[in-house]
Amino acid sequence: MVVDWFYAQQHGDDRGQLVALEAQKEIPFEIKRVYYIYDTLTGVRRGFHAHKQLKQLLICVSGSCKILLDDGTDKEIVTLNKPYEGIFVQSNMWREMYDFSPDAVLLVLASEMYDESDYIRDYDQFLEYVKSSGGDK
Repeated sequence: MVVDWFYAQQHGDDRGQLVALEAQKEIPFEIKRVYYIYDTLTGVRRGFHAHKQLKQLLICVSGSCKILLDDGTDKEIVTLNKPYEGIFVQSNMWREMYDFSPDAVLLVLASEMYDESDYIRDYDQFLEYVKSSGGDK
């Protein structure tokens, strides 16, 4: 199984809904970086990389998008379209994000600060890296 789903606890009443996320509680890592992707044009695909160490939680807090996850052996495509559901993306996992709705906002919580040396941006190099590391996550 490639996808590791995340389901946030929702707190709501007649005023609306609230989701709270805390490191080392709902999120199994210390959050060191937060960013979000929005205003992605029709037909644009993003990602096309893996990380050697970094782990992420992806939640589409508005609209919808699709995520292709590939561990070097298995591939799975998921649709994110609920602000209380997401996916954990482990290290050594190729990812591509696409099919963004016009109102999509993809929130990313990351376990590490930005470090270009942690990226694997070439798919063939990713496959070789996973093979040589034994696929350790």
